[in-house]
Amino acid sequence: MTDGSDKASRSKPDTPRHTRLLDKAIEVAETIIYIGIAVLLFITAIALLVLAVTNTIALFGEDSASIALKILDTLLLVFIVVELLFAVRATVTQRELLAEPFLLVGIIAAIKEIVVLSVKAAETVGKGAVFRDQLWEIGTLGVVIFLLGLTAFLLRRKEREPEEGK
Repeated sequence: MTDGSDKASRSKPDTPRHTRLLDKAIEVAETIIYIGIAVLLFITAIALLVLAVTNTIALFGEDSASIALKILDTLLLVFIVVELLFAVRATVTQRELLAEPFLLVGIIAAIKEIVVLSVKAAETVGKGAVFRDQLWEIGTLGVVIFLLGLTAFLLRRKEREPEEGK
């Protein structure tokens, strides 16, 4: 008596050796590229943290409000880089591109821009078109955040549903 796996392997034609070797070479190349991306993202995150620490030291001097904004901007950028690093790690370990980490990066990036624009808008209150444009940009980014969040929610909901074939 044979099990179904023997039957399944016999019914498929064997993959030629050169195709298997090419597939393995491409897989190794992908992994090397992803490792390179991960290393560069790691270096970027460390450099941004050093920059944030440097700015924090300057925070106790004059113009602390603009320095605090620079620190917050830098730290939110660190969050973005770390989330991209997570996305690379998930891609390497699961061997598939996941949408959710990139949606989260988009949400963080939009929030980062809203924070920066809010401070700039507060400085330009009553300056006509500049202030109005900044408010429109903040509103647009709010809509983007809502849509990215909705997409992430729907994606998680779809992942919880049973597969169609079952």
